[in-house]
Amino acid sequence: MKKILLALSMPYLLSAHTLPELFSALKSHAQTKSDEMSVEKAAIGVSQAKSELYPKVNLFASYDNYSDPTGMLPVAPNRLSSMLRKKDEISQPFSYNVYKTGLNFSMPIFVKSIYTMADEAKAMQRSAKARKRINMLKNEAIIVGSNANLLYLSQLKKALDLKEKSLLETKKILKIKVDNGRAPASALYKINDGLNQISISKNNIELQKKKAVSVIETLTGIKLSDGIAMQELTPVNKGAFKSLQPLQEKIKASELNVHAQKEKLYPSVVAHGMYSYSTATAYNTKNSINEHYGEIGVYVNIPLLAMSQYDAITKSKIELDSQRVELQKLNDELTSKADMLNASLPLLDRSIKLSKQSIKNKQKILKIAKVNYRSGRLTTEDYLQYENEVVDAKAKLYQAKAEKWQSVMQLAVIYANNIEEMVR
Repeated sequence: MKKILLALSMPYLLSAHTLPELFSALKSHAQTKSDEMSVEKAAIGVSQAKSELYPKVNLFASYDNYSDPTGMLPVAPNRLSSMLRKKDEISQPFSYNVYKTGLNFSMPIFVKSIYTMADEAKAMQRSAKARKRINMLKNEAIIVGSNANLLYLSQLKKALDLKEKSLLETKKILKIKVDNGRAPASALYKINDGLNQISISKNNIELQKKKAVSVIETLTGIKLSDGIAMQELTPVNKGAFKSLQPLQEKIKASELNVHAQKEKLYPSVVAHGMYSYSTATAYNTKNSINEHYGEIGVYVNIPLLAMSQYDAITKSKIELDSQRVELQKLNDELTSKADMLNASLPLLDRSIKLSKQSIKNKQKILKIAKVNYRSGRLTTEDYLQYENEVVDAKAKLYQAKAEKWQSVMQLAVIYANNIEEMVR
């Protein structure tokens, strides 16, 4: 018996979910991983910018073939003149074939733009992290909003179920009257049409539920069978529009980019060095010769004419101005939207309160209408109208509740509130 009960309860247990479970699934789903990759790319950008401050060291090997004997490496003038005087005795560093191995390095000592570009990369990383958080909040808000729609549709279906039950009871009584000739057959047709309309409405509800379920499944990978009951734990914490933070950080990065482009025109100090080991066959004695050669130096580069860099500065300024305009535009849009949503919440609360009272009144009227209809003092059309009014009043209540949830979630995203702490 226990096994049978467990088997029957398994589908329910598998389909039972909570909002925290949906939020947790969202964090590991593909929709969120793309934002995580953006943060990782930004982190690599910071590392790349800093790596420009480290020395660059390269190993090399080469083989050169010449048509005439050619010097292996520059040789000090005094030493070379001595070799030339004793050309038959000393193997001179000239050959047709020269082999070389060695290494070279370069290291910036002072390149101002590198430090600024590193700060720019850090700002871009902060922007990517902020964008990831805001996108997470947006997706959580979509989950809550879609779940509110599921609850609205489920409650509306229950209201239609009650209406259907009421009409079926009325149909039984009416059929007896029609069979006994106490009521016209057309009244029965009207009741049947009312039942048919309920079936159509239920079918439309199922279609809408599938869309809402699909939205949640896309974000979390979880397919709900019904809406999840929700409770608002804390109200929206209003303040600055923190949803603008990704763009604000991006603007800071663009400001640093303008500075970096200008700083590329500053003098720079760079160290260079090289060491090589060369081996060849001396052309005059045919003996094997080896030479070591090294150099190290510090160079100061001062750009005097760099037209492409001036264009890069102009381009970076235009991009910065464009982002500032976009920020102002978004700020204006959010100000208008937040004002509208904040003003709508008290109105939605009032609609919910009035709808609840309206439902009570219409249910009382419907009871009276049923008595009058069964006693023949009310037409079928009027009776069906009272049935419809009860369902319409319930629909308005459930819709107002869903709209309130969606409005609260939109405000939560605008102000970047922690939705997981707001809703359970």
